[in-house]
Amino acid sequence: MTIEIPKEARQEAIASIERYFQENMEERIGNIAAGALLNYFLEEIGPVIYNQAVTEVQERLRVRVDELDVEVHEDEFQYWRRQGGPGKKR
Repeated sequence: MTIEIPKEARQEAIASIERYFQENMEERIGNIAAGALLNYFLEEIGPVIYNQAVTEVQERLRVRVDELDVEVHEDEFQYWRRQGGPGKKR
């Protein structure tokens, strides 16, 4: 699966990479090189982050599914209890 990011996010990421190089490295990086570096990160490291996120979502869903019976449980055979208890005539 190829990890893609929206065009606006990609532009911001490239600008961020350029700024990082400008402020933290001895050399500047151009727009094309920053885009290539971003592609490398998305292809090489992106799946690690993606897989971790999927694992975390699966765990959260498991917890929610385990709690589902408590959240939506309905007691059975409640009609007569709500009517005043068994054996009570109206």
